[in-house]
Amino acid sequence: MSNVSPSGPAMAASPLTRTVLEIDEYAAGLGWDQPARLFALVDTARLRAKEPALASQLGLGDDATAYTPIEQDKLPRGKPLDEFLGTVAWPAGVAGCAMTVERLMLPPSAEAQVPQGLNEKQLAKWVASHPDRQEVRMTVAVLRGGAREAAIRLREKDTTTEVLTGPDLVPGLAEALSATFES
Repeated sequence: MSNVSPSGPAMAASPLTRTVLEIDEYAAGLGWDQPARLFALVDTARLRAKEPALASQLGLGDDATAYTPIEQDKLPRGKPLDEFLGTVAWPAGVAGCAMTVERLMLPPSAEAQVPQGLNEKQLAKWVASHPDRQEVRMTVAVLRGGAREAAIRLREKDTTTEVLTGPDLVPGLAEALSATFES
């Protein structure tokens, strides 16, 4: 089933899913081969009430999604994602966070073919040369209360109607993002 109405906007069931799809669409507009991006998610109604000038500047009308993604500064180059996320902490006004990241993925059938004893660089090189690899963009969002959602877009099927969504698609990244809310 398509997640887009004939007129274009996302028809997602939950506010978090709509926000993930909004971020995915933003990332798609930037093209492929982009660095990872981190977003704070703020409650849109709260933002309109507390910062009406900013909400107006952002174009947040009454029809805006429940969460407004605010892109953060660029991530440091060369620092592993898990190490970087271990340094992130959010102020109380941030309802959640999201991240987009591009990766190469293999189908489950390739798991048995992985050579033993490869270090991280060797494994990445092996995956990059595998004939069944897929380039994907993953967008994962988590809320402070524990809700999570993800969207996966394949480079070879780079259309809004081909984006897969679900809460458990990228559990490792969701866990790492959730950890940024632990004190």
